[in-house]
Amino acid sequence: MNEKDWQLLTVLYEERNITKTAKKLYLSQPSLTYRIKQLEKEFDITLLHRGNKGITFTSEGEYIVKYAERMIKELRDTHDGLANMSDTLKGTLRLGASSNFAFYELPSILEGFIERHPNIDVQLKTGWSSDIIDQLKEESIHAAFIRGEVKWRGSKILINEEYMSVVSRDKIKLEDLPDLNYIKYHTDPLLKNTFDDWWVKNFDSPAHVSMEVDRIETCKEMVKKGLGYSLMPNISLRGEDHLHTLDMKIDGGKITRSSWLLYKEEMLDLKMIKSLNSFVKKYYHLDG
Repeated sequence: MNEKDWQLLTVLYEERNITKTAKKLYLSQPSLTYRIKQLEKEFDITLLHRGNKGITFTSEGEYIVKYAERMIKELRDTHDGLANMSDTLKGTLRLGASSNFAFYELPSILEGFIERHPNIDVQLKTGWSSDIIDQLKEESIHAAFIRGEVKWRGSKILINEEYMSVVSRDKIKLEDLPDLNYIKYHTDPLLKNTFDDWWVKNFDSPAHVSMEVDRIETCKEMVKKGLGYSLMPNISLRGEDHLHTLDMKIDGGKITRSSWLLYKEEMLDLKMIKSLNSFVKKYYHLDG
């Protein structure tokens, strides 16, 4: 059993599907199936059962997957430790970021950071903040850029905060919103709850949803064409969008959305995390 087998097992456990796993690992399905059979032969066990609803791991299979996860972590920690011993700042920096932050903010941050530290390779995963935090807890990533209020017991640095707005191409009045076309987009549960709470506290009738799209960028393009209004954090707005905005308020106060840099305290033992921490603070002109 080797590193490729560890990866195979962990991806298969995540996907629970032979076809998807083979595609993700750039393997043919016969090659993947053959390797599974070889592992079963090596350990004299049955790793999994196949059914109409996908793959089910046996208790022995679950045990082997846990072993594979431990070995992957041990190997990563070894690479990190060896890179940390070098006089040159180098290594693989594994980051996670919420989708909006990754789209609107992170490219410029990474550009500046890599210019300063060209020997650092960056691996990035994006998604919902809740999923990224799970990866941070499991230490499959070193640090995370997260949006919104999150529960985290480790180090947590507030790096940015912006207002939330009603966004439209043409000027509109707040009291007219229930009668206008509302364009919704898929977002994380925390932000959705913020939007829902704001609406309930400001209006007695439901919004007239005319469109539901998967991404905020798609939503913004629809708004720019005058097809309706939407609710957005200001991180997604640029001057060249030429959109009108109304502040979203609850009890007279503007609603804000925060961006955070999260990591476990012990990660600061790694030079590249210390350097990232310092760079981000300078980038956002933070004290301390």
